[in-house]
Parts: sequence; structure tokens; C-alpha cells
Amino acid sequence: MTTTLRPTGPEHRTADGRRSRTYEICVNSRPVGGLDLAGPPEGGPASGRIAGLTVEPGERRRGRGTVAALAAEEVLRDWGAVYVETSVPVTGEEDAAGTGLLASLGYTERSRHMVKDVDAPPSLPPGSVPRPLTADEFEQWWDKSAATFIDGMTARGATPQEAAVRSEAARRIHLPDGAATRTAALRVLTRDGVDVGAIWLAFAGLPRDDVDAWVFDVHVEAERRGEGHGRTLMLAAEQVCAERGARLLGLNVFSDNTPALRLYTSLGYRLVELCYAKRLV
Repeated sequence: MTTTLRPTGPEHRTADGRRSRTYEICVNSRPVGGLDLAGPPEGGPASGRIAGLTVEPGERRRGRGTVAALAAEEVLRDWGAVYVETSVPVTGEEDAAGTGLLASLGYTERSRHMVKDVDAPPSLPPGSVPRPLTADEFEQWWDKSAATFIDGMTARGATPQEAAVRSEAARRIHLPDGAATRTAALRVLTRDGVDVGAIWLAFAGLPRDDVDAWVFDVHVEAERRGEGHGRTLMLAAEQVCAERGARLLGLNVFSDNTPALRLYTSLGYRLVELCYAKRLV
């Protein structure tokens, strides 16, 4: 039996210029599943995405998913992708099968999505006060944020150039007007009048459809780490969400960042998705 991908319709273009198309997974022309593909964004990182890969229950454990994923990678190569990204929802039994498939194909778990329900705004420790980041402070803040992101990506296999392209794409898309961007909130945390860190929240163009806000960056000044300011910044993020009526707050954390994972878990965030990546060339 031959497993192939068959387009269900024409190609589309997403808002950020990605080529996008939906496919059926077919065995001898008989549909047994499906997946969605998206190519690299215009002016962004050369990263494609496989989403929604499903195989009917009666057709599983026969290699259908493996062949479909490999065929999808070939399509993404033709679309100019250097990396391919995908994810596995954490729902129970099926996520174990998905993670096993990805591991067998050479994918590496890079990060995790976590979410938290926001109710009443929490109180902050005495002396801790968040304030808006000013326009004059934006460039200096951005340089720190971008450097941290680029260092994290290169430590996990990306080239500095690839990481820089991804960082600049994030700024262009999510902070087009800098500190004045209406769909973002940039807050500086002061402790007893001294700046100790900052946090970046977004309320549009989010990585997930089921959240109302997203934490894109948390930064604590090096000399003030270990004093609990990271926790306070996350509580400040909840305050902002409560003010804006955002009920579900999400974030992405590198899988090997154990201190951050412990912090978010202790604050009540729950794991909802495992994110994987693979270099194609």
C-alpha cells in the first residue's frame, strides 16, 4: 500500500506571507488522515510548520504518520524551509504516540506552552511597583531582550543569523510602534524605586488561538536575580491581564530551563503543548 499526501484545495497566503495548504493523508487514494503545512514567513526565519497531523484510529501503528511527516518535510523544503516545527498537545494517551513518532524522525523537543487562568489581580510584594516602559527606554530594553533570545536560540542549535532574523520578525510583527504599540504591554518592575526587571505582554497575533494574552519576554537584571523578582513580574503580568479583561494567559518556555518551569508551575500554569523542531538541511 502507498501512503501519499493529496491537497484538499489551493495554496493560501497567511497574514505574514507564509504559503499554506491543507492535505489529506491517503493510502491508495483512500483518505485516512490529514495535516496542514505553512512555509517560512516573508522576511522572517526560514522555518516551516506541520500542524494538525492526524491519522484515523484504525490506520494507526502502520507507519502512515511517519510517511506523511516525511512527505510534508519534502514539501517544506521545496518552499524554502530550513527548519520544520511542529507540536503535540498534552491531552493524555495520544501525546505519547505523537512524541514517540517525532523522536523517531529526529525531532527535538525545544519548548513548552503553558497557560494560566487569570481571575482577580494578585497583590505584589511591598515595595514592588510596575510602571510602563517609556519610549526613551525602548531601544535599550529591546537590545537586552533580543540578546537574551538570540543567546537562547543559538544555545539550542540555531545560527546567530537565524536567531537574529527571528528576533527582528517578532519586533516587526508584535511591536510595530515600539513602547506605544496598542496590542502590547511593556512594564518595568521597580523595587523600592530601583528598576529590577521588565516584562513584555502581547494581546494580538498570539502563538495560540485559545489564549487572550502571551508573555513574550521576562527579564530580571543580572545583579538582582535570586531575589524573587521574576515571580513578581509574572504577578504583574496577571494584573495587566485583569485590567484588560484577558482571562487566559500563555507563555513559551525552553524545555531545558528547569528554574523557569518550576516557577511557572508553582504559579499555577499548566502544560498544554510540547513544541518540537528539526533542521532539514
